[in-house]
Amino acid sequence: MMKKTGKYINRDISWLSFNGRVLDEAKDRSLPLYERLKFLAIYSSNLDEFYKVRVAAYRRSSLDSKALLQQILEIVNKQQNEFGSVFWKELVPKLRENQILLLHNRRLNKSRKEFITHYFYQEVIPYLQPLLLLKGKVLPFLQDDAIYLAIKMVKKSMPGEEVKKRRKARYAIVNIPSDRFPRFIELPEAKGQYCIMFLDDIIRMNLDALFPGYDVESSYSVKLSRDADLGIDDEFTGDLSVKISSSLVKRKTGAPSRFLYDNAMPGPFLDFLRQSLRISREDLVPGGKYHNFSDLFSFPNPLSPKLEIKSLPALYKKDLESYPSMLEAIREKDWMLHFPYHSYDPVIRFLNEAAMDPKVKEIKTTQYRVASDSAVVNALMNARNNGKRVTVFVELKARFDEYANLQFAKIMSKAGIRIIYSIPGLKVHAKVALVLKKPVKNKQEAFAFLSTGNFNEKTARIYADHGLFTSNEKITSELKDLFSYLEKQDIKPKLKHLLVAQLNIKKELSRKIDREISHAAAGKEAKIILKMNGLDHRKMIDKLYEASRKGVKIDLLVRGICCLVPDKKYSENITITRIVDRFLEHARVFVFHNGGNPEIYMASADWMNRNLN
Repeated sequence: MMKKTGKYINRDISWLSFNGRVLDEAKDRSLPLYERLKFLAIYSSNLDEFYKVRVAAYRRSSLDSKALLQQILEIVNKQQNEFGSVFWKELVPKLRENQILLLHNRRLNKSRKEFITHYFYQEVIPYLQPLLLLKGKVLPFLQDDAIYLAIKMVKKSMPGEEVKKRRKARYAIVNIPSDRFPRFIELPEAKGQYCIMFLDDIIRMNLDALFPGYDVESSYSVKLSRDADLGIDDEFTGDLSVKISSSLVKRKTGAPSRFLYDNAMPGPFLDFLRQSLRISREDLVPGGKYHNFSDLFSFPNPLSPKLEIKSLPALYKKDLESYPSMLEAIREKDWMLHFPYHSYDPVIRFLNEAAMDPKVKEIKTTQYRVASDSAVVNALMNARNNGKRVTVFVELKARFDEYANLQFAKIMSKAGIRIIYSIPGLKVHAKVALVLKKPVKNKQEAFAFLSTGNFNEKTARIYADHGLFTSNEKITSELKDLFSYLEKQDIKPKLKHLLVAQLNIKKELSRKIDREISHAAAGKEAKIILKMNGLDHRKMIDKLYEASRKGVKIDLLVRGICCLVPDKKYSENITITRIVDRFLEHARVFVFHNGGNPEIYMASADWMNRNLN
């Protein structure tokens, strides 16, 4: 339950409520078992990023955020307890009912122990880095988001040695190389039972081999998350791509934002560890015996496709498929596709056809997050090889995709594609492509694809988005002007049909809300429907409050952050629906009733400060 204080809900508390709804999906007993495991993985992955970005930002801030951080910790602790209960008390027993056993060392027979010992010595041990922790010695460096075992042990006694002297505790750490091996190791099947073990436990069983001369008494899992901020103070001087590239190296050594530890660890052991690793008390976050549950994405299913959600093959628009040419189909009329319900193939077909068409002169597109081994990038490179002018705006400030975008940009640049990198002070989040044919009788034909989702054929299978193909000159001419502005950053285009941040989006959205207010004042039906990922822009929230007070009916569908407070006098005409389900609701759609002649806008922009500014 979120505290509603004042006219705005804190954005991070709101986000935690969203992640709580992801956790609710894992609790849903109507879902197949592996779908519930997937939602636990999503919850864990989301929370990791939250600490690396949002909590880390509070740590850097000079503002007093102690009370908020305490509130965050309380919410996270409650959710983590729920997480553990769902996994261990519901899902692990359900796996067992289906003869899939998540084993611990207490339940291993002789043949399985032999397999584990062999696997440890033949495969795992070369990648382990055991290290004694000694006061006054060089501190070990913990990799970001890697899992370690913190180990307590005592020296083996020599014949005749006093027991008291032998019992002095020593401490050590060793890495869990889950970057090299599957986190979940499948043991040999026996009697129809499929046995799986955490990689962590295979290492735990063999710790004595890593520390000869010591008796291992206990071990506890720990993990350090680091600040993911790139630390670029000045975007406006020098080469931004070079700055981002060098800053990516620094991200791996960022300041701690969370030290996650097994809450069964004794206090003195935790204190020693904290001091040895120079971790502040504020960074301590209690957890369970295992961390990095995002690895549940790859939890083995020996019974696949049993226990999984039924696949939904993408649909093809038969009337669109009947055209021998995508460009011909778009010339005739607009086409709207809804992913993942519709296949993404027409988008790839559109780009491939443009790459091959001898009458196509030029292709311009933006890239924010593309798929690995991208069919989109491949089509653009084919276009350049076929003599087309190709310009790609690559947004390097796409968090956690900076490196991938840099690499794709280098590959495309080598192929002769003109690359425009991030513009200082501007983030290009739009997902648009423009295909220009050679002019005939001084008239140039243009075709466009505009989408709420990324040019990414893989995420298009799980993200719910909309895409529009059009040759409407009102739109394509403004897209030309917009690309010209991105290329030259000189004359800002005057736009009537496109809403663009830093140009006209806030002004136009406010004007359309005012129009609904005037309709309500005249006794006409006045309604707004807004679907988006996040809402935290306070001036726009205030505008919605104003519209609500004046009688405008407002339906909000907000998946993630929503800082607007419902159920108040100033928001009594506002309803909020927040959907978490099988697909990631990614589309942004804004509908204004407009006196019975609705205007519908499709967007990549949320009503967040960064998107609208």
